[in-house]
This record gives sequence, structure tokens and C-alpha cells, in this order.
Amino acid sequence: MNVRRLIPTAALAGAVALGATALTACSGAGATGGEDGRLGVTASFYPLQFLAEQIGKEHVKVDGLTKPGVEPHDLEITPRQTGQLGEADVVLYLKNLQPAVDKAVAQSGVKNIVDAATLTSLEAHGTGAGHGEEGHAHQEGDEHAGEHTGGHEGHDHGGSGTDPHVWLDPVKYAEIAKGVGAALEKADPGHAADYRKNTDELVGKLAALDTEFKDGLKNTASRTFITTHSAFGYLAERYGLDQEGIAGVDPESEPSPARMKDLQAVAKKDNVTTVFFETLASDKTAKTLATDTGLKTDVLDPIEGITDTSQGTDYFEVMRSNLKNLQKALGAK
Repeated sequence: MNVRRLIPTAALAGAVALGATALTACSGAGATGGEDGRLGVTASFYPLQFLAEQIGKEHVKVDGLTKPGVEPHDLEITPRQTGQLGEADVVLYLKNLQPAVDKAVAQSGVKNIVDAATLTSLEAHGTGAGHGEEGHAHQEGDEHAGEHTGGHEGHDHGGSGTDPHVWLDPVKYAEIAKGVGAALEKADPGHAADYRKNTDELVGKLAALDTEFKDGLKNTASRTFITTHSAFGYLAERYGLDQEGIAGVDPESEPSPARMKDLQAVAKKDNVTTVFFETLASDKTAKTLATDTGLKTDVLDPIEGITDTSQGTDYFEVMRSNLKNLQKALGAK
């Protein structure tokens, strides 16, 4: 899942050159913004694409680099996509999540580049990220930051040491939304008032979602959930839960016998009923642990992309499905 295939520099340089040649040849035909006057936005993956669409609405044409069903961490950039990046009026990406995108963005020459990681504070989360001391996630400047990151090296993402899955916390996602709105205003001042209005509406919806999660998870029989993909550190921290990840580096790999034993003990001690897996990865590991411990399995979606198998058609619907699944698993009262 989190195995990152980096494109060799030479291949990427070739892709950039190919993209540039293609651009020259077609003299801007098919540019991201098109000829209808809309702002051309290229977003690296679904959560940023969703923000651009919600805030930009009819004033933007949004293209996503990560197609539905493709695991974002594994994305490889094609020459066509490199060209597409260079044509964009605005590029939205999350640094250290997709190394191939980071390189292509750095070479794109686009004036308005927005790194979502700069719009909120990123933290380090371990396999047990949550409200307890073991999973305590640290704010910037905390002198002990990184001491409790557990064994989850898989989310080191390019050496940053931080967990990139900020969109799963509605409060942090709202901070990113504000930054994206400001970037669209700057790139297209003629429609600034609309972007501001749409941003305010979206931030309001995210605040309502935050309240639903707070209220829905306030009183539960257990505070611990087990998941194949340790993507829910921010969500766990926000709502006072403890996330226990099965496999640190790759959710599809077999966890070590020691880790399985640890999780069996955690499940017993913390009254865990369910092992969660996700839609874009195999459920094999979750089912193995569930069989060994007599637990149920269910879906907890990191919303890195929407497909036909997603439990909802957009970010809000899938987040509400996640909430229902968590309430059921944790024994919400």
C-alpha cells in the first residue's frame, strides 16, 4: 500500500521534455483551463481535487493526477500528466505524500503552486496514534516530537517524519480549504467574492461534520480501533480514540507474529470488536487477524480516492459512513 515507487530522475527529466514538446506542438490546445475562461486547476489526488471543485465550482476546470482506484502513494507520472501540470494555472498537492508528484511539481514552472502541508500543521503519528500517551501526536515545536512515533516507518513519506493524512480530520481539512480558497482568489481575483463565499460554505459544512463526529463518538464502550492502514492518526487524536495499525509499512503485507500477538492482547484488553480494512487495499491481513481473534471486519476508508466500491459518492458521504462504522465497532451509546 505504502510502497513508494520513485521515478528515476532521468526518466522524469525525459517526461518533462516530452511534455514540453507536446505543449509546443499543440500551441496550448487542450490546456487545463481550456478556452472557456475557467481557471485551470490540477490537483494531485482526490481530497485536494474535492476542495478545488467545491470552492471553484463553475469558475474552475479541475483535473486530478490520481485517477479513481489508483492508490495515491503508488502514482507514477506519465509524460502527458507532466505536460498537464505545466499548463495549469494553479497546482494543488501535498508534499511528501507522492514523491513522483513532488518532482514533477518542482519542475513544472507553474506560478501558483499550493502545498497543502503548509496550510495546516502536520504531526508524527505512530501505529497507536490517539489520545493516550503512547499515541500522543505532537504539535510543532514540541521538544519530544517523534519520541512516540511507534514502528510505523511506512508513513515517513519521503523522510518528512510526519503523517500526511490530514484531510481525515475535518478541522484540519477546513484549514486547508481556507488556504485553497485564498490561492484561487489570488489566481483569479475577478471571482474572488465567489471563492470566498464557497470557502465559507464548505468550512461551515466541515464544522458541522466535526460536531457529528464529536457527538457520535462521545460515549462508546471502547476507545480503540484496529486498522490495516494507519491513516487515522489525526482523526483518532481529534476525537480521543486510539488507533492500532496492523502493518506499519504496507497494509497488504503479512504483519509479524509479534505484532499479531500484541494486537490480540490489545483487542482483549480494550474491548475491541472489529478489525478495519479499506477499499483500495486487500482485506487479507484484516481477515487473518479477525479469524485469529474472533473479531468482525468492516471498512474504514482513508478517502484517498472515490470508486464504485466506496461507501459514498464524495468526501462527506464517505466520512459519515466511516463515523457509522466506528460507532458500531466502538459500541456507541
